[in-house]
Amino acid sequence: MLRTMDRRLMRKVPEITVFFWIIKLMTTALGEATSDYLIKTFDPYVVVVCGFIGFLAIVGMQLRSRRYVPWVYWLTIVMVAIFGTMAADVIHVVLGIPYVVSTACFLIVLASVFWYWRKVEGTLSIHSITTPRRELFYWAAVLTTFALGTSAGDLIAYTAKLGFLDAGLVFAVIFVIPAVGYWLFRMNSIFAFWFAYIMTRPLGASFADWTGKAQGAGGVGWGDGAVSAVLVALIVLLVMYLQITHKDVDLEPTRS
Repeated sequence: MLRTMDRRLMRKVPEITVFFWIIKLMTTALGEATSDYLIKTFDPYVVVVCGFIGFLAIVGMQLRSRRYVPWVYWLTIVMVAIFGTMAADVIHVVLGIPYVVSTACFLIVLASVFWYWRKVEGTLSIHSITTPRRELFYWAAVLTTFALGTSAGDLIAYTAKLGFLDAGLVFAVIFVIPAVGYWLFRMNSIFAFWFAYIMTRPLGASFADWTGKAQGAGGVGWGDGAVSAVLVALIVLLVMYLQITHKDVDLEPTRS
């Protein structure tokens, strides 16, 4: 029992609760809105370099932490969301690579990360993130899911010409598939988690674009900066709540 408790205290990620999915969706939307706002407002090259430096600094903070700390973990997710969005956008805008190609490439990279992670560690469960190597695999997968989600979202919205709202609705339907599969058809829980996790990126980004972009571009015209500000405030409030209440730390007996 003590050994089980020690493993739980060593975990570097939160328990999967409704708070996890709410904040995760908000961070994906924040990454999209913030990246677009910064790149359009300032020199894009300077923004990308600063984003990369900030990404490395915050990830380093998370890796040095000995246990899960809500504000550190979610700050890392925010930086991954922003930089992952920038990386995917640079590949398309600067290098001119079509969304269908970048989406396929990121999908292959993510599959490779999962394959090697499973081969080395024997599991892809986030409940096993208790060692530095497993955490590195985890963040490699997370970063790739953000880049993949960005490309996939833009592929549906722009290349397939569905628009932001319709694309968001499509991804919303896909997002609930693993939940239905898990509860009704006993879908593998690890597969269901990562399926839903990948879908949070294009889902959140589609609605961020819909609310933030101008009406002429298919949005409602609130502005990327305004959307970012609102999302930051909401995320800070929720993370503060988790920091105080520990609602996302599971100390119950292990469930098999």
